[in-house]
Amino acid sequence: MKLRKLEQRENHRTRALWELVFSEDTKSFLDYYYYFKARDNEIFVIEEDGAIRSMLHLNPYMVQMEDKLHLCHYVIAVATEEDYRRRGYMRKLLCQAMQDMYDKKEPFTFLMPAAEKIYTPYDFRFVYAQRQAEDFQRILCGSGLSGPCADWHEKTGEPMDSKNVREAFSDAVLGEAEEIAEFVREHFAKKWQVYAVRDIQYYQTQIFEQQSENGGIRLIRVDGELAGLFFYSDEDGLEIREPLYLEGYGYLFGKAVCELMGGKEQPVKLYAWEEGEKKVPLIMARILHLPSFLACMKVRKGEELDCSFAVLDSILPQNSRIYRIQGGEATEWRVHTKETEDSEGVLTAGSLASLLFGYHTIEEIAKEENVILTEHLKKELGKLQTLERVWLNEIV
Repeated sequence: MKLRKLEQRENHRTRALWELVFSEDTKSFLDYYYYFKARDNEIFVIEEDGAIRSMLHLNPYMVQMEDKLHLCHYVIAVATEEDYRRRGYMRKLLCQAMQDMYDKKEPFTFLMPAAEKIYTPYDFRFVYAQRQAEDFQRILCGSGLSGPCADWHEKTGEPMDSKNVREAFSDAVLGEAEEIAEFVREHFAKKWQVYAVRDIQYYQTQIFEQQSENGGIRLIRVDGELAGLFFYSDEDGLEIREPLYLEGYGYLFGKAVCELMGGKEQPVKLYAWEEGEKKVPLIMARILHLPSFLACMKVRKGEELDCSFAVLDSILPQNSRIYRIQGGEATEWRVHTKETEDSEGVLTAGSLASLLFGYHTIEEIAKEENVILTEHLKKELGKLQTLERVWLNEIV
């Protein structure tokens, strides 16, 4: 058994294992993935009996955390050939990958779990729940009026048509990626505290990704100006992801979806839609280099923070230290961190992720195993401006 990180020129060698384990993925998607993603990602593998038997991919994303920019990696394609399972290969790969990212001082890593219980032993915790809608046609047609879009104005309070508006719907081409990136930066980026940066390259790559799944990035224009966009795919049914549109133009989003439906009676699933009626836990994260993560945190305006706590991290023991965090007006509300000897309590790496991302409250994490919090420590930690406005909808 040999564990190693592949040279990038070798990354294509993992495709056979991917096709074996994830047989539902299409050839067109894998062609896209191994041309665009695998040419600059990192892949850890375990080789045995002359072949790759287990793998883990790390796909790079530039991630904005408050006002700091970090390279972070998205964990995907954790897979082992069936005859080589139950040998601890996944643990070996995951621990090695996390150590490698820690050594590069990456603040955290993230993934979309097949099951939560697989990753909680490694101190991954949910940090983002995505709003979804299972049947967009039902939402549009709840009143039973004729036509799939007939009562959109009833749902949104917006007009279905306007003689003064010239709308146009089209799929984005590569030359429009810069316009899309600027549109999102200007109108939406400020809403999020943690998100994968949506720059020109991001949208150029997404165009190819959506095309590999029989879709694209649909643009909504009003009088020639960009007013909204969304990703869509149409393999086993129409799926819409991450619709972003200007206030007052939700009705055009509805019309754009209806146009894609082509008048057919069919369910349409929506992901990362703010109007979605249910929230689904989607992304788990794992704190890696804790000092780098804490350096991104801020103190709530008007508060003065000063406390200390011990951290227990069984996977990355370098994080197992006693930290003193301070911040306030003198630090321009930034958190300053240093090691100390006196601790007011104990946090695990997992509970700290739940707290700092604002996914669980202080009282909730206080009930977790191995967590000890004094009343003073609870009060001080409550002064942190947690990172609850997360927007991580990446698929690969």
